[in-house]
Amino acid sequence: MLAWSKLALVTPCSRAKQPLWPCTLSEGIDAITAAALGALQGLTEFLPVSSSGHVAIGAAFFGIHENSLALTVLLHLGTLLATILLLRQDVAALLTEAVSSIRRPNRLRSTAEGRTVLAIVVATAVTGVLGFALRHAAEEITENLRLIGLGFLISAAFLLASGVVGGARDEVSWWMAVAVGLVQGFAVLPGVSRSGLTIATAMLLGLQGSEAFRFSFLISLPAIVGAAIFEASGSGGLGSLGGVAWIGAATALVTGYVALVILRRIILVGRMWMFALYLVPLGLLLLTR
Repeated sequence: MLAWSKLALVTPCSRAKQPLWPCTLSEGIDAITAAALGALQGLTEFLPVSSSGHVAIGAAFFGIHENSLALTVLLHLGTLLATILLLRQDVAALLTEAVSSIRRPNRLRSTAEGRTVLAIVVATAVTGVLGFALRHAAEEITENLRLIGLGFLISAAFLLASGVVGGARDEVSWWMAVAVGLVQGFAVLPGVSRSGLTIATAMLLGLQGSEAFRFSFLISLPAIVGAAIFEASGSGGLGSLGGVAWIGAATALVTGYVALVILRRIILVGRMWMFALYLVPLGLLLLTR
């Protein structure tokens, strides 16, 4: 769904665009810039404000021009580990159930963990199809701050809607999985918050806030892992990046874990809608710039 391509960097000294391949990413970005973008990714990946939109704004601020979501893929590795750390018990239980279901497929319908595994598979498949279809549009929007502003406003609308519902269901149905998978695929567009849309959609469909939080971040794992494997398999994959580039990923891990804990508490008290108070003026600002 995400693909590496050439990057062009405007250096502080020359201000001239120079081609930059992923394998030389650390040569073009200094440690402070990498850490700043990593912190930006970590904080905004889990808070419902769109990490891709904020990273695009940060890239514009630092003079980094990219024609793909390559830099975002790298930073997602840090937040991937943060998600696994916080949901490690759920991840372990679901992996165990998935293995057991290979020998006894009926477990996918007879146990709660099995039904969750099936819902994750359904949501991931739907996300993959839609995300693949929107991949070129996502790359084009990355440098269009007005369209990113529109994405922020869409995210704000979903967050505001989540503030007026109170779901009671504690398990994801297959049709819920389809709907959440669709909005997750749509969230590949910069400015559209993946966590905001998936959690809000699940809550609007009647799911409890805590379960909506859990399912939202469980279905984020296959998408990130799949993108990372795809990128690492290329000749200029993630393994070729230098040490400085990985500073961003490490910073994203730490800040992402903190943001994930904060978001879970905010959802439990029913205050996720408050992030719209930040997204609306930001979106309007970008639209009118």
